[in-house]
This record gives sequence, C-alpha cells and structure tokens, in this order.
Amino acid sequence: MADDWFDSYSGLKFERRDNGVLWITINRPESYNSTDAELHIGLSRIWRDIDDDDETRVVVITGEGKAFSAGGDLDWISSFVGDSRELQRVMREAGDVVYNMLQCSKVIISAINGVAVGAGLAIALMADISIMAEEAKITDGHVRMGVAAGDHAVVCWPLLCGLAKAKYYLLTADFINGVEADRIGLVSKAVPGDELLAEAQKVADKLATGSQQATRLTKRALNLWMNQATPAFDASLAYEMLGFMSPDAAEGVAALREKREPNFD
Repeated sequence: MADDWFDSYSGLKFERRDNGVLWITINRPESYNSTDAELHIGLSRIWRDIDDDDETRVVVITGEGKAFSAGGDLDWISSFVGDSRELQRVMREAGDVVYNMLQCSKVIISAINGVAVGAGLAIALMADISIMAEEAKITDGHVRMGVAAGDHAVVCWPLLCGLAKAKYYLLTADFINGVEADRIGLVSKAVPGDELLAEAQKVADKLATGSQQATRLTKRALNLWMNQATPAFDASLAYEMLGFMSPDAAEGVAALREKREPNFD
C-alpha cells in the first residue's frame, strides 16, 4: 500500500520508522491540536486505512507542541449545536472513532504529551497502550459543556479505573494528571515528560518485533471486554447528542469562549 493515503488526512503528520512503526502526530499546534470538522472525520476513518496498510505493524499517536489535543474546536462545536442533521453526522463519526479503533488489528499506542480533552481524549484512551507524561492533564469535560459524557468514556473508563472513579471524574470533569491517571489505572503508565516519546518508541519496537499474529489476536480477545460495553456506549453517545440540542450546550460553549463558569438553569 503506497503512502499516498497519508495526503487524504488534514491535520495529521506521518512518519514511518524502523520495524514497521508508524508515528502519527496531531498537527494543529496553533489551536492546541483541537479537533475541527475535517480532523474529526479523519480520526474516525484512519484506523481502517492503517488496518489495510501492510507496512504498518504498530502505530504511535501523539500531539504536536504542548498539547495532545484540546478537544473540539469551539467554532466547529458551535456549528452543530441545535442542528439535528449535523449532529447525526457527528454522532456517526464519534461512533466510528471508537469502533474502528477497537476493530483495528494493529496495536495502537498513545503518547499523551500534554492536555487531552474530548475527542482527543477518546483517541488517547481508546489506544491499546496509553503512555502519559506525568505533568500532562486530561479531562473528559463533557458535563462542563452541558452534555453527557458520550464519545468514549462509558465504553472504557469503568473497565480501566473502576466504576467509582469513572463516575467521580466523569461527573465532576476534574482534571487528572499523569501520576494520578497511572495510579488509578486510567492509563497504562506515566513517565517524565522528557522521556515520553522515547518510552513510546521502545514499547512500539518491542511489539513490532514480536509475533504479530499473537499480538493481534491477544488484542482482539481483550477487546471483547469493551465490546460487551458497546450498548452502554451507544446510549451514552445518543444522550450526548441529545444534550447538544439543549440550551445547556449553548451556555457551555459560551462559557468556554468567555473563560467563565457556565450558568446552567
């Protein structure tokens, strides 16, 4: 498979390394790698192309600059608040992010170099192995915007860190640093920020030089746990989209723009 398919993805950089390791960098540093409409589509589809790419054995995804991904671009989010037709499209893409990452046979490693929120956090935590900088911070953040946590959390957080911690952090939308995320099991491991990319490369090389059949079938079997949670995920995604039809979502977006606390009635 030629690398021409790289050019079809806006906001992403690609680098092939030894042993069949493919590095993907979310590349919108001017907006802290926030997700606009085009990038959201790309992040929903790219895992199928990776699955079909014979040269790739393991994927590492990270963010350019100081952030992994600051979540949805506010202009993009504003464009679909209250628009049922657009929300149907966004809902389908958000579902595809989760399902296509689950179905991708190649191991996916996230190197969480900075803040990760919303759709960016979905990529970070749906990865098979998540390695986080100790000083980086993550939050699901949906309830702060006035909508239900719907784009990945329900399918994986209870399995990763337990239902009690999942409820606490999803309901409060508190930020979690790498040390705490590692302690509660939300990420695979945390390392000092200056060691993050080297650690991700080391793990990728180890997996890429091992038995691909054994690795991929082990991933497939383990993901059956998450597959059991997909009905709950589908419900949460629908609840999130319902929220985007409400005044709470409009207030949540306005509050983020104005850098103030939201005032929900």
